[in-house]
Amino acid sequence: MMIGSLRGTVLDRSPTEVIIDVNGVGYRVQVSPATVVTLGDLGSTVVVHTHLHVREDALTLYGFPTLDERACFEALLGAHGVGPALALAILSVHRPSTLRQALADDDVDALCLVPGVGKKTAARLLLELKSRLDLPAGDVLAVIGGGDGGGVRGEVREALVSLGYGPQEIGDALRDLPAEGDVQRLLKDALSRLATVR
Repeated sequence: MMIGSLRGTVLDRSPTEVIIDVNGVGYRVQVSPATVVTLGDLGSTVVVHTHLHVREDALTLYGFPTLDERACFEALLGAHGVGPALALAILSVHRPSTLRQALADDDVDALCLVPGVGKKTAARLLLELKSRLDLPAGDVLAVIGGGDGGGVRGEVREALVSLGYGPQEIGDALRDLPAEGDVQRLLKDALSRLATVR
């Protein structure tokens, strides 16, 4: 089952959730506080673009006022260590346009404005999200403190250490990486591997 959008009437709302009546069925939808404001008063007819998050113990709908915001949410979910709560928190602080600007500017401090996001997490998100949102990689290695020694694999290893990954994770990520190549690309490959084994 995939629910892509809902059109209906707002029955109830809180700062983080709305209930939308669609032909007599009330859907509970998790939203950001900013989205609650855009949806208007109780009784308003609304359209929200939705993402259905599936876990073993729950099916949760997340709602967004625009397709772009939903796309950013899904890109955030694809990043290592980012769940729906953190993705929604990021979008509560940064709209898609300001998020892209922060990524384009390598603005770690902007991402650190999100509660629960420290400098290491922000730097890792910068690198991962640039590729997911089709932005150039820029100088993210400098931001996260990539090293100079040990060749290309050494630089990737140091970058992963600075992002807080453990020895086992780093070993798994580096196992099949080539010894030569572009550091930025190899670091993206390593982070992609780590994301698939979360």
